[in-house]
Amino acid sequence: MSTFIPAPLSTAELPPLDTGQPPWPGEFRQVDDHEVHIRVTPGDGPPAVYVHGLGGSATNWTDLAAQLRGHVSGHAIDLPGFGRSEPIPGYDFSLATHARTVVRYVETFGEPVHLFGNSMGGAISVIVAATRPDLVRTLTLVSPAVPDLRPRLDRMSDPRMALAYLPVIGARVRRELAKLTPHDRTRQMLELCFADPGVVPGNRIEESIAENEERARQKWAGQALNRSTVGLMTHWLTPGARSLWRLLPQVQAPTLVLWGDRDRLVSVRKGPRTARSLPRGRLLVLANTGHVAQMERPATVARAVLGMWEAVERDAW
Repeated sequence: MSTFIPAPLSTAELPPLDTGQPPWPGEFRQVDDHEVHIRVTPGDGPPAVYVHGLGGSATNWTDLAAQLRGHVSGHAIDLPGFGRSEPIPGYDFSLATHARTVVRYVETFGEPVHLFGNSMGGAISVIVAATRPDLVRTLTLVSPAVPDLRPRLDRMSDPRMALAYLPVIGARVRRELAKLTPHDRTRQMLELCFADPGVVPGNRIEESIAENEERARQKWAGQALNRSTVGLMTHWLTPGARSLWRLLPQVQAPTLVLWGDRDRLVSVRKGPRTARSLPRGRLLVLANTGHVAQMERPATVARAVLGMWEAVERDAW
């Protein structure tokens, strides 16, 4: 198990943070039977693959991908049922199935990638890295959705968000949440995922509203969110060798774990155990940061990632 050696921050020059950067252009790529929507950030170096969280999309990585494009080419995936990737009939939205889709996409590069995952995408990325170590060069986990069965309702902008995860009453609560307008959904996302929603630029808020409007027109989006929520909770309750806590020690790749100290969704108290469970894991806790550090603190996250890559090159991770 890893010890708590501090995760270094790189001093390398980064491009100026441009929050006016629109979402990177998207294209559809064939992954098994899916037409998966990918947003590509042109860059230098090996590929980086970004996996969003529950209710998110490839646009969650716009700013971080821009910060790192001098070092990698970025590929942010819309998981089936999210963003613009329509799921095929029979897709079950379990974490294992999402992970299989990511594996199939990463296999197309013919070389290992720098893999990133936030929240549910972090849990998916752990499965990928643990089961297919040949595909992962390094792993970066931003508030990964490791099992946390003690939700703090008082810390949430809308307690129904947590109740929607529960059996029996969850279906009714999800129907209530489905009535929210795109503006309501964006407001709740900001309050739930950011430590300080006031730091989010107006153009990013407008992009989120537009994305929620598009999602409201998709016949499959609601089912994808509901069933992926159930899939995540089911995996949290999975005992034995398939538990995420059992998979973390199987990850061979150098791994950076990033957590916001004001994460309202998956508590930062899970950070130390997560990092200790990873053979080559290190933890960096970011002050005044919520659940989506790559969106709230993209420059700091980029420096932490570059710090890992530089340490790996020196064989010092």
